[in-house]
Amino acid sequence: MSEFNYFGIQLSDGDATRRLQDSLKQVKAVMMPVEGVLCGGYMTVNGSGEETCSCFHRDAFAIAEARRKGLHVGVVSERESDACRRLMERIGVRHVYAGAESRLDAYGAFIQACGLEDADCLYIGDDVVDVPVLEKAGFSSTPIDGIEYLRNRVTYVSAYEGGKGCVREMIELVLQEQGKWDFCGEHLCGGA
Repeated sequence: MSEFNYFGIQLSDGDATRRLQDSLKQVKAVMMPVEGVLCGGYMTVNGSGEETCSCFHRDAFAIAEARRKGLHVGVVSERESDACRRLMERIGVRHVYAGAESRLDAYGAFIQACGLEDADCLYIGDDVVDVPVLEKAGFSSTPIDGIEYLRNRVTYVSAYEGGKGCVREMIELVLQEQGKWDFCGEHLCGGA
């Protein structure tokens, strides 16, 4: 069980706030499932019977910023999908664990590939299959529309839905706490 469980970042307990900030400062990697978190909880098939995959632009932007600022980013999916692989390539996710039978095994492979420990990883999950990883990761989160069972078991409950900004919120929190979120830096606004 977590000691945080907050919607948004409005914390009143000074000690809890400091613990949350310290946990965010330690994050070196972010992992999430494609389904339910990065791409929302929808499965879309076009008229030709091919699966399609899309994600919220702000989430994709945050992933690019995370990578640019030195964070590792990984995704896990139960399905093998060419559309999903192409989308992950386009948004710059290098660690893609598609067709994964176990999210915990995919998570283990991810942190090993990055040379990290559990304490260094933020995992965002939205369903019961994420529980083993949420319990292992140093920082755990669920979108506001994640199943209720998770809300009292994660470090932080995002104010945003899966596929609609929760990834952006979590990455932004990490980078802000690490002093790396410069929302109007030279690369974004042409200079400060």
